[in-house]
Amino acid sequence: MAKFLYSYHGGKRPESKAEGERVMAAWGAWMGGLGAAMTDPGGPSGPSRTVSEAGVADNGGANPVSGYSIVEADGLAAATEMAGGCPILADGGSVEVTEIISM
Repeated sequence: MAKFLYSYHGGKRPESKAEGERVMAAWGAWMGGLGAAMTDPGGPSGPSRTVSEAGVADNGGANPVSGYSIVEADGLAAATEMAGGCPILADGGSVEVTEIISM
């Protein structure tokens, strides 16, 4: 089994305590449904900086990461299919699925 990085982009912060509880329940249900495939649930990310040869830019550039997780799957297609149920999609966000190459 290969490992895959889910990089979450976008979405929105809950505007109330009730909405926050609903969102957390949705994430918990989705992650729980992945079972042992969810090897590291990760979490949300905070402020970021992008370092390049040109210097340092605040806030992660054009498509900042809003969180991450690590899963195991038989291949990129399977990992992509598993990402299809991610709650961030319902909040206007996206999931980038990237294979982690063992070295």
